[in-house]
Amino acid sequence: MNTAIFHEFSAIPVKEIAPGFMSKLIHTANNTINFIEVKAGNTVPDHQHIHEQMSFVIEGQFQLTVDGEAQILDAGLFAVIPSNVRHSGLAITDCKLIDVFSPVRDDYRNL
Repeated sequence: MNTAIFHEFSAIPVKEIAPGFMSKLIHTANNTINFIEVKAGNTVPDHQHIHEQMSFVIEGQFQLTVDGEAQILDAGLFAVIPSNVRHSGLAITDCKLIDVFSPVRDDYRNL
C-alpha cells in the first residue's frame, strides 16, 4: 500500500477541539477536513475565522447559526460559511459531522 496516498482512518488520533466535540483531523496542502462526533446538547460558541467552511451532517441534527440566521442541518442540508462570518452551533441530537476548511486550519494542526 502506498502510504503517501492511502491512510488508515483508525490511525488518526481523536482530539477534543471544543468541549464535547471529538474530532479526527486530516490536513492537506490546501484544506483541513474535520470528522466530528458530538453528543446532544453540546455547543460551539459564536466565533469567526479566516477560513471558508463547509459543514455537513452525516447523522443526527445540528443547529447552525450563521450571521444571526439559525438553521437545523441534517443529512439533506449542508452549509457553506464564507470567510470571517460569525457562526455558532448546537447539537440537537447526537451527531456525526464533517467540516471542510480552506485554507488549512493551522490552529487545529497544532493541537
